[in-house]
Amino acid sequence: MAVPGTMAFKNPQQLWQFGLKHSENIHYQSTPAELIVDTLQRQQGELSDTGALVIHTGTFTGRSPKDKFIVRDALTEREVHWNDFNIPLSEKHFDIIYHKVIAYLTEREDLWVRDAYACADEDFRVRVRVVNEKPANNLFVHNMFIRPTEEELEDFRPDWHVFSAPGLQLDPEECGTRQPNAAVISFTHRVILIAGTGYTGEIKKGMFTVLNMLLPLEKQTLSMHCSANIGQDGDTALFFGLSGTGKTTLSADPERNLIGDDEHGWHDEGVFNFEGGCYAKCIDLSPEKEPDIFQAIRDGALVENTRFFDGTNQIDFSNGSITENTRVSYPLTFIPNAVEPSVGGHPRNIFFLTCDAYGVLPPISRLTREQAMYQFISGYTAKVAGTETGVTEPKATFSACFGAPFLPLHPARYADMLGQKLDRHEVNVWLINTGWTGGPYGIGNRMKLSYTRAMIRAALEGKLDDVTYTTLPVFGLSIPENCPGVPSDLLNPRNTWDNQLAYDEQLVILANLFRKNFEKYAGGASVSIRNAGPVLG
Repeated sequence: MAVPGTMAFKNPQQLWQFGLKHSENIHYQSTPAELIVDTLQRQQGELSDTGALVIHTGTFTGRSPKDKFIVRDALTEREVHWNDFNIPLSEKHFDIIYHKVIAYLTEREDLWVRDAYACADEDFRVRVRVVNEKPANNLFVHNMFIRPTEEELEDFRPDWHVFSAPGLQLDPEECGTRQPNAAVISFTHRVILIAGTGYTGEIKKGMFTVLNMLLPLEKQTLSMHCSANIGQDGDTALFFGLSGTGKTTLSADPERNLIGDDEHGWHDEGVFNFEGGCYAKCIDLSPEKEPDIFQAIRDGALVENTRFFDGTNQIDFSNGSITENTRVSYPLTFIPNAVEPSVGGHPRNIFFLTCDAYGVLPPISRLTREQAMYQFISGYTAKVAGTETGVTEPKATFSACFGAPFLPLHPARYADMLGQKLDRHEVNVWLINTGWTGGPYGIGNRMKLSYTRAMIRAALEGKLDDVTYTTLPVFGLSIPENCPGVPSDLLNPRNTWDNQLAYDEQLVILANLFRKNFEKYAGGASVSIRNAGPVLG
């Protein structure tokens, strides 16, 4: 039965077919206000001074990529690129986990059910039903997926179901998993099962993985881990990058309109957002650096794994004691200049974002078509040294197509599709280093956000089209000699180091890391793409 104050769930038999014959309280399409009250009443969260709901996600404060499984079936056996991210699970073990999740959810006193869409372009729209154990997780779904109208809900028939049971601990030996937690995708059943983890990002990344399979195969559409925005004259820009490189920050430009901050498709007519919200990192967030995101943390937003200043309900964004991966989700409508529907034309500029903690790569460089393909396949960034004893050097991270954990197909499939797009459309591709300059992490300084924004703005406005370029040795990257709003001595990274011989040594170290990583893809890349990588003496 429906709970007073929520919409009536008219078709509970659609859940009964899954064995979920929940006869008690089904909260269907609850409003954000209702979900916040439900969370507070169950003492599962607190309100910040701005009205945002703050929760802790428990043991898991990020994705657990080693615990994401794809059921091996007739389709996936043929198409999936099995690796450390795409881990096969037998249909036998899927059935065991499935029945455990359904039985667990059936026993809950309350459930929160939400119908939503993925993909802003109506021709590509996927209908999704999410069943949550916790109201805060359902608020996340409200914020991040596209919200149907009441009329659209009248005859809503889901294409996919997501069942989220964070309180369920699996028996790894019985279920064929590594740990008591798992995220399992079955393309045969069109079901995602999430057990043992309260990290909300598993829900959105599960559907992202699904779309990364279906759109290229069924719609001949390139799925992308990128943000996107659009200028006043209709020029679309894409920002590819791994976590922490600036996708969300740099796409939230007050002078341009936001299409989306994380997941998009590129088809024959242009690009479209997969989501209806943003999921931004908020460690060290400030109104000066990221005003749009800061202002979005208000009533209806969901903040994860932050702490308050002592004795207050004011969020201490600098506090990473729970995790550095503090997050906030909010609807796109919380960004004043977000476009609706969130679609755009073919991009004129593409930016590959990297946080180079080695301090080697230029803050901006223009790529040839072959260099763009090489960098796309490489997907480079670097993590800084952590708190682990003895770890003092940056660690290079390569994630193919800037999103390897979410790509069921071989990376070459996505790279080939990007190459075709670049051939058909006049697109400028840029490599942007949002990381260190003047030395590696611990010696140099992080590139100022204001300078990065100025470089991107100059590229978007065509102010780097006719300037003189120099070539970075080894990598062969084209570096502009000047850029409006940026000191010229910052543009060539070698010139920013006090010890330029040390720079040369670091350059070779990074080049060798690139070359070693690319060995696994060289067989599927053309000679021209292989030759677009670093060249050593």
